Amino acid sequence: MASQKCYVIGAIVVLSALILLAVHFSRENDVISDCISLCQHAKEMNMNLSRGPCLSDGNPEWKHEDWVCDVAHNPRKPVDNLPENQCNEFRNGKAHHFVEVTPECEFIRAV
Repeated sequence: MASQKCYVIGAIVVLSALILLAVHFSRENDVISDCISLCQHAKEMNMNLSRGPCLSDGNPEWKHEDWVCDVAHNPRKPVDNLPENQCNEFRNGKAHHFVEVTPECEFIRAV
């Protein structure tokens, strides 16, 4: 009887972990998609993306707390490392995750 309880508890723990992972990846996919959309909108507005600007700082369209949306080059260029081209919320520790897209709005990475 005790071993059956252990199996049930173990199954519940594993199932809970899988659900949490699914939610995390689903949210991450939403953040990536929204960052790409912000980038595409910026391009439509003829915004210069060649210097790798942050698209989420102060942007009311960005609804993802603890995440920022940043334009960078792939491979990175020195301009991508300039503080004025990086997201303030990430540099200041207000956000802990970022999505990077190229100036052509192609996904680079999410961390």
